[in-house]
Amino acid sequence: MPTPFEVASHVTPLAALRYEAHIPDGWQQGRGAFGGLVLATLLRAMRHAEGDARRLPRSLSGDLCAPALVGPATIEVSVLRRGRNLSNLDARMIQSGDVVARASAVFSEARAVHLDASPDAPPAHAHWHAIEPAPVGPPFAPVFTQHFAFRNTGALPFTGHARAETGGFVSEREAPAALDASAVVGLLDAWWPAVFASATQPRAAATTSFTAEFLVDPSTLAPAEPLRYRARAVAARDGFSVEFRELWSGDTIVALNQQTFALLA
Repeated sequence: MPTPFEVASHVTPLAALRYEAHIPDGWQQGRGAFGGLVLATLLRAMRHAEGDARRLPRSLSGDLCAPALVGPATIEVSVLRRGRNLSNLDARMIQSGDVVARASAVFSEARAVHLDASPDAPPAHAHWHAIEPAPVGPPFAPVFTQHFAFRNTGALPFTGHARAETGGFVSEREAPAALDASAVVGLLDAWWPAVFASATQPRAAATTSFTAEFLVDPSTLAPAEPLRYRARAVAARDGFSVEFRELWSGDTIVALNQQTFALLA
């Protein structure tokens, strides 16, 4: 059976390079669906349009232009170029005639180059089994958080921590049969902004831009195993915060993400 996230991010082909999606209730962050769901849905449309399963998503960059509201949406995909080894695609999500989100993705087979490099792994913590999921959910957290499990090992939001960083383990509450790049996008975006750790009072934030790099084929990972998560805000000014996020499976880096948040008064 498909998981709630797979159902929520499902796309149906309408015509060549044109898809229908439906933004469901229960996935909001404020007025619209949380960005991870919107971007995962756009990636599913581009994944279908690419067609060649050997070409895996290598990067995804997108902008959340307006709230994606509960109801139908149309996705239009463009194939910018399909070369011998690499494909570049673009997608736009449209509701009521307006573009509410756009994304670009790069697809490619693995290259026969043996050169590996990774950032330092997060500090060792207790096994995820030993960490109870944090009570994150509505009404104190966005509605969409009810679909994810957060095992926190870092600073909690709005505690005035000396450093704007956070971390732990994250997973869907209902594990998929296999992870894919869209599921990874959802996990990258599910955690609260790292800048909240250094804040001293609650505030809202909204993702404006998102860039993810996929370093491991997610289908090779154990889908029921939560991924280790780490994030840090690197700069904040003029009401915008930029942060780096990482997902790890053991000592293997799975994905990297840079996000820009608009901090709301």
